[in-house]
Amino acid sequence: MTLAETELLDPAENPLDVVEEVVASQGWEFERRGDGDLSLCVAGSWCDYHIGFTYLDASGGLQVACAYDMRVPERKRAEVCQLLAMINERMWFGHFDLWAEEAIPMFRQGILVRGGQPPTAEQIERAIEIAINECERYYPAFQFVLWGGKRAEEAIAAAMLETAGEA
Repeated sequence: MTLAETELLDPAENPLDVVEEVVASQGWEFERRGDGDLSLCVAGSWCDYHIGFTYLDASGGLQVACAYDMRVPERKRAEVCQLLAMINERMWFGHFDLWAEEAIPMFRQGILVRGGQPPTAEQIERAIEIAINECERYYPAFQFVLWGGKRAEEAIAAAMLETAGEA
């Protein structure tokens, strides 16, 4: 047995247990499918976000995925992929990609949970906050490409405009 193998979480310390506690404390409905998956839906200001947590014991990783409630038509995929690359250049945490099977844009990030300790509630809260905030920030860019007929460069420029003050 290698040192890395001994540092995996004890099966009794599934990080999804912490996720479940955090999600329940927010009053969000969720579905837990076995020891490896938990999913929920959270209302954002632009759309509903489908958030999934996947725990892979073998790698000691917890993945957080936040998917938009939109599909990318085949004719728009090349432009959306260009947009994804432009968005990802701006990212500090996580990344956006296109779930090929369903053609749904999503934000993903990973949390390493090796070392015998599950993540803290604060880490899970922050991971959810980052996922939702990044999806909210870039939602308009996806809409500009998908429904506004804009090119990726135009969409990212328009979406990144910061307004000052109130109207």
